[in-house]
Amino acid sequence: MQITQRFYDTMAGQYDKLFADWHAATREQALILERLFGAAGFDRTARVLDCACGIGTQAIGLAALGYPVTASDISDAELAEARTRAEKDGLAIRFAHADFCALSEVFSERFDIVIAMDNALPHMMTRDALEAAVGSIAGQLRPGGIIVASIRDYDSLLLSKPPYSPPYIHRTDRGQRVSFQTWTWEGECYRLTQYIIEDENELRVSRFDCEYRAVRREELTELLLAQGCREVCWKFPEETGFYQPIVVARR
Repeated sequence: MQITQRFYDTMAGQYDKLFADWHAATREQALILERLFGAAGFDRTARVLDCACGIGTQAIGLAALGYPVTASDISDAELAEARTRAEKDGLAIRFAHADFCALSEVFSERFDIVIAMDNALPHMMTRDALEAAVGSIAGQLRPGGIIVASIRDYDSLLLSKPPYSPPYIHRTDRGQRVSFQTWTWEGECYRLTQYIIEDENELRVSRFDCEYRAVRREELTELLLAQGCREVCWKFPEETGFYQPIVVARR
């Protein structure tokens, strides 16, 4: 996990540059998640753990809607960024450093909902590691609680193994910002390089390296069921408005 921690630690101060408007994204994504929560029978009293919170994109949006939110991550730099952003917005979120493969070492309580968004689970580079993560996350749910997680559409991506992702181009007050990724594949794993190019008053190029394992939906479904989930349902972007497939699993 060292490469993952380094990726997020070094990128923490620039992660919001992947969005045209990060604050707008927090609001939009929170409303998407709230619709999924509501369909599963939960309201804004549901206790939520965001176990891969990053700079708080989902945690802050949900807290702004009134959910009681706990947020954790393995990156101290991203936790610090998330805490600063939550305080600036006047939001009371409990933050904790935690590896989502070992959540019980940090949290004694169980939650109504545990989320792991933005392709967090595929950082697990083996099936055994993914199984440990799923077991840890499921273990923090109260009976009847749900896991909500998103991953890339690897069922499609594995057919072509693209060498890059399409760029995002955002106009700014001083010019433009371009972000894109290159992917170097080795079997079902790939090394990702994230580029952020700021062409404003002066040209600035930043790069960050990480690695992932392409997880098919069937594999994640099998692991969720094996870890005690009794209902597993996949939701797709055309239905949710979110940019990745989302799995909702009830324990």
